[in-house]
Amino acid sequence: MTRRTGKGHGHDTRYVRMQKNYCFVCGKDNLEGMRLRFAYDRERDRFVCRFRLGERYTGPPGHAHGGIIATVLDEAMGKVNKLRHVIALTSTLTVEYLKPVPLNQPLRVESRELRVRGRYHTHAAEILDAKGRLLAQSQGVFIAIDPQRRFARFLAR
Repeated sequence: MTRRTGKGHGHDTRYVRMQKNYCFVCGKDNLEGMRLRFAYDRERDRFVCRFRLGERYTGPPGHAHGGIIATVLDEAMGKVNKLRHVIALTSTLTVEYLKPVPLNQPLRVESRELRVRGRYHTHAAEILDAKGRLLAQSQGVFIAIDPQRRFARFLAR
């Protein structure tokens, strides 16, 4: 099993270096994306991102669309794969929407590893408001892949 480290920004790993990052959630090169920035909190052994969701992410009046909430949780959990230097794709994702997620308010998403069994990496994430109230939580299973084989035609560009 690959050992855990406390590094991880963007989509780079020691196996794949992306020239440009067009990820919808964290890609600095995606002009229409969210451009969220995640940092690893060594002391708490989790990834953290502080952010606000603007009007373009509206679902119910004054609140975020459920698909955007799921997207942010998925991305946060995906960051955890970096601790083991793997590229892993989402296999399953479950989301519990506990309270409406407000627009234009400070929010925080945190993610952590729950377990690893072979190629299967199980993670959890939650979105909290500025007072630390839990708004949404998720669990996901990610399957580690060989990026050279899976994405060779895209990486060769």
